[in-house]
Amino acid sequence: MTRGNQRDTDRAKAAKKQAALNKSKAKESNTSLAKRKEADAEILRAKQKKRDEEKASEAAANAAKSI
Repeated sequence: MTRGNQRDTDRAKAAKKQAALNKSKAKESNTSLAKRKEADAEILRAKQKKRDEEKASEAAANAAKSI
């Protein structure tokens, strides 16, 4: 059960890697986060509206065919 200092070096290596990961992540302020969320929500609402309009026109076309 002689591992020497392997455990300590592995812990130091993992801490260094984690610190580099945390440092590389861009910090986003609350205002920019809220703006991004609102922009994403607006895009999704536009997509949903377009999809609903397509379904409505398709349903109207199908209703016209069946008459």
